[in-house]
Amino acid sequence: MITISVVAYARGNPEKLLYPTDDGGHICGFDAGYTEKPNVVYFDILACAAMGASVITMGCPTPQVCVKECPTYYYSYLYTKALETANSNNPLSSERNKMVCKDGIDPSSGDIDVLVDNEDCAAYLVESTSVLGRCVPSIFEDIGSMGANLLVNATDPNSVLATAGNKTTLTGTLLEEGTKYLALFFEVKEYGEKVFKDVLASWWLILTCLAIGMVVCFIWIIIMRWIAGIMVWLSIIAFLGLWSFACYYSYTKYYELKNTPDTVIGLSQAFTLNFSYYLDLKETWLAFGCTSATLLLLFTLILLFLIPRIRIAIELIKAGSKAIGNMMFTLIWPIFPFILQIVVVGYWAASAIYIASMGSAEFYSNSTTNKTTDGVTYYLERAPCDSADTSALGQACQFVKYGGDEYTIPLEIFMLFMFLWLMNFVIALGQMTLAGAFASYYWAFEKPKDVPAFPLLSALYRSLRYHLGSLAFGSFIIAVVQLIRIFLEYLDQKLNGSENPVAKILLKCLKCCFWCLEKFLKFLNKNAYIMIAVYGRCFCFAAKDAFFLIMRNVVRTVVLDQVTDYLLFIGKLVVTGAVGTGAFFWFQGKVDFFKDYVPTLNYYLTPVIIVILGTYLISCCFFSVYSMAVDTLFLCFLEDLEMNDGSPEKPYYMSKGLKKILGKSNKKLKEVDETEGAPKGGKGKK
Repeated sequence: MITISVVAYARGNPEKLLYPTDDGGHICGFDAGYTEKPNVVYFDILACAAMGASVITMGCPTPQVCVKECPTYYYSYLYTKALETANSNNPLSSERNKMVCKDGIDPSSGDIDVLVDNEDCAAYLVESTSVLGRCVPSIFEDIGSMGANLLVNATDPNSVLATAGNKTTLTGTLLEEGTKYLALFFEVKEYGEKVFKDVLASWWLILTCLAIGMVVCFIWIIIMRWIAGIMVWLSIIAFLGLWSFACYYSYTKYYELKNTPDTVIGLSQAFTLNFSYYLDLKETWLAFGCTSATLLLLFTLILLFLIPRIRIAIELIKAGSKAIGNMMFTLIWPIFPFILQIVVVGYWAASAIYIASMGSAEFYSNSTTNKTTDGVTYYLERAPCDSADTSALGQACQFVKYGGDEYTIPLEIFMLFMFLWLMNFVIALGQMTLAGAFASYYWAFEKPKDVPAFPLLSALYRSLRYHLGSLAFGSFIIAVVQLIRIFLEYLDQKLNGSENPVAKILLKCLKCCFWCLEKFLKFLNKNAYIMIAVYGRCFCFAAKDAFFLIMRNVVRTVVLDQVTDYLLFIGKLVVTGAVGTGAFFWFQGKVDFFKDYVPTLNYYLTPVIIVILGTYLISCCFFSVYSMAVDTLFLCFLEDLEMNDGSPEKPYYMSKGLKKILGKSNKKLKEVDETEGAPKGGKGKK
């Protein structure tokens, strides 16, 4: 990847992609002789609009030239021609100077029809605005006024302008259709400027709210050790109460309607969308009652079977909270993988841009006419040509894009794969580092006394020193699957207009299968990294051990995942909702104490939305650490159960709460520390 990047940096030129280019391949505002001409004017901007999305790859089928400034006026050569005809066909310099022509073309001399027919000069111009160096029509409040300014024939109020040769008169309707998206662009641009000003005016308050969100996340994680059990059991009781009430109410309504005369159900009534009709039927409430009673019975039986496992899950969640409380730097750890990911994205984006600009200029000519709109024929199919030739239709070769390098596409695909690989590698490094830190906490016999002084740094050192190969291999597998998914998405877009149902079904099945495969591999890799952090084994053996360990305890795994996901989801909602609600009242000026600190805003919801999104992302980072802690402690707990038996030679390392739930205990020797069961004056085994 580095080698390819060096070659791209040596041969590429990003200015080719950033700056506009005329139809001769000259970079406006960059090439010699064009440094003072940073903008490009399209002779027929509507021809570009008619190309649709293909204009990106095939270019705009109209001449384009570099100019110093975009036209700020309306012009039509027909109007100039009419004035010159009235002036005995003498060229009018005041009108000719308004024309935009190719380099080397003098608009003040020659027949104006010839200049336009040969596409040496533009047939018409509209008031334009520079957008990224491209001159696009300016949008007024009334788009129709643009057409009124371009009227060239007083006897025909519907005529707006005309081009040369085989192109006929354009109507105001076409102009309006061609510029409606530009109108939307400038409208969005106006809102964007106001939003940007709001961000500048309130950035320090936004950062303050995000800092408050970090504090709230930390506090919530700490108090989870006391409220986790309460939240889970209250939710279960509420669920049972809800279904019990549903069962009671349904049977009550059924017995009320049972004594009423039967209602005959006709076909027209059976297929009606009038739900009040069905609510008056006793059969409906009988079905509701049977369904709710069945679900209530099943849920109660499952709950009775899973109560011990739910208690284990709650105790592990509490243990995760204690572990984070003793290693608070783990909450800051997600910042470092995030910084590494930013570096990867920046490096990959720069390399991809340089690779894309390595090729030479490609020129195309109009080859096929296949679209006519409002009497105007547009050339939608284009063929490669030499810049010195002209096509059979008399259209000169025009610059389209930089390409032509047969290795550009394969190199871009390779860089995409490396991007996926590196991003997954950074994620894997973050997971293994956290797993190593939390594993060192679990396998400390006397907690937190036996926990290493710098568990996070020690785990990072072990990951970098001994396990880079395992991290690279695990992330490589996921990157391959992700690249295949991207390829399938590309095929799906290509077959979007296909009428072959078999191909569509097959493609959907493949996308679904690879999506499931990616999710499974991510789950397996995460647990493999935990086993690597605990035992130091290679990736394949660790993945095998983790998989069979989970399969031997599949019910516990499912319960723990569901309970943990539920609690983390509640935590994200609480933190985001609390901070977002506070920000809403703050920026709206509803809090009297903070009124003097509220800036003048165009939209007070702008900082509120940013705060809500930022707080949610922060909560995801904090709770991802919490989730990793719970998963690591869970696998360590399962290993502890299978490896140890509570004897002095093989004591349990689990907490007192877990031993109490399972009915386990460490056998005493002489004097036992009542907190964890370790002999006084000694340390447990690791």
